Amino acid sequence: MSAHCCDHETPKAAAIVNLPRYRKVLWIALIVNAAMFLIEIGAGVQAGSLSLLADAVDFAGDALNYAVSLAVLASALAWRARAAMLKAVSMMGFGLYVLGAAVWSVWHGGVPQAVTMGAVALLALAANVAVAWMLFAFREGDANMRSVWLCSRNDAIGNVAVLMAALGVFGTGSAWPDLLVASLMAALALHGGWTVMRQARGELGDNSAKDHHGHVH
Repeated sequence: MSAHCCDHETPKAAAIVNLPRYRKVLWIALIVNAAMFLIEIGAGVQAGSLSLLADAVDFAGDALNYAVSLAVLASALAWRARAAMLKAVSMMGFGLYVLGAAVWSVWHGGVPQAVTMGAVALLALAANVAVAWMLFAFREGDANMRSVWLCSRNDAIGNVAVLMAALGVFGTGSAWPDLLVASLMAALALHGGWTVMRQARGELGDNSAKDHHGHVH
């Protein structure tokens, strides 16, 4: 468990526990998410599943998130907070995209292939659970580290929902379970993005206040 889980003051970059291990975990997470993006894009198109395509976009966004986290890991807190805000905007943008696609699919979409949905969702769940498990120790800390943890946790929840959607599509012969899950994933992305943005804005405000305090003295 992170040493900062009970500490409300954000740690300095030099104070991050097990920084080399955290960097290694981020590299693994980046590779896993990039690979799953390619797999789900192909499977989503082939199966005609909006929830799989949405999950593929999510994997791509997460891979970018991990790349940004690696790039700014050793930067000053203010820059890490700004990077977290950019990631928060991308998470919320993903959520809005999925909601729009779900509305469009109500009138124009077909019934997806349930077996393909289920098989790929199981693979995606295994990948996300593995990444979330590796990142569990770093779930507290500054907004940048927290955004990484939130992404992995929400992805695992989303994968379980896609599995439920596959069962629903198989049982009903309708696309509605797929659309409902896509909307759920959008809601998770919007909530996670807002949470990260709120913490990042707080860190930027604290940093600005400290700078002002330093100039006064």
